[in-house]
Amino acid sequence: MATFVLIHGGGDSGWAWHLLEEELRARGHDTVAPDLPSDDPDADLDAYAASVVGAVGERAGEIVVVGHSYGAFTAPLVAERLPSRLLVLLAGMIPSPGERPDDWWESTGCVRARQEAGFSGIDDPFESFYHDVPRELAEAGLARERPEVSRAGGQPWPLPAWPSVETRFILCRDDRFFPAAFFRKLAHDRLGLVADEIPGSHCVALSRPKELADMLVGYLE
Repeated sequence: MATFVLIHGGGDSGWAWHLLEEELRARGHDTVAPDLPSDDPDADLDAYAASVVGAVGERAGEIVVVGHSYGAFTAPLVAERLPSRLLVLLAGMIPSPGERPDDWWESTGCVRARQEAGFSGIDDPFESFYHDVPRELAEAGLARERPEVSRAGGQPWPLPAWPSVETRFILCRDDRFFPAAFFRKLAHDRLGLVADEIPGSHCVALSRPKELADMLVGYLE
């Protein structure tokens, strides 16, 4: 049995993982999906990581840390603090030491990549994030959006190097927010990894939870 520690992206909440949690639990695993303190003006990346570690508590089993999108800035901090078997970034914003989240978009070339892919002109969240998510689920997700008012975005990423934890990167092949080609290159350049790929949108945990669970559990085998 493993404990999957699921870290949501910007403006999101732990609810975003609820379908994936059902799939993982049906396979005999435990899950933790806390809300990050992104609505706290005083919270920084350390507070984000501490909130996740506190939610994990004394749970048993191998620890698998999964960070989605902006959650990739927190996931390595958590993986370093817990006895982690595996760190997985799902369409994750891979940070570099000293890089501020607010600067990541330009420093990685993401802004240009989105423009070249035609994604910067997609303003409708039902098209940019949820285009393959059932409408009722997508509306529920939007209703749960939370403000990003913390100071984490302006804080340099604090680790001096990537943690010594086995790492995997999953890109969403039909993502209309982060181009697949951009993440293929970033995963190689920053982590030396060939990205694994899953069909689906940026919110693949809602649109394809079974397939995502199969991939995550498969890493343990």
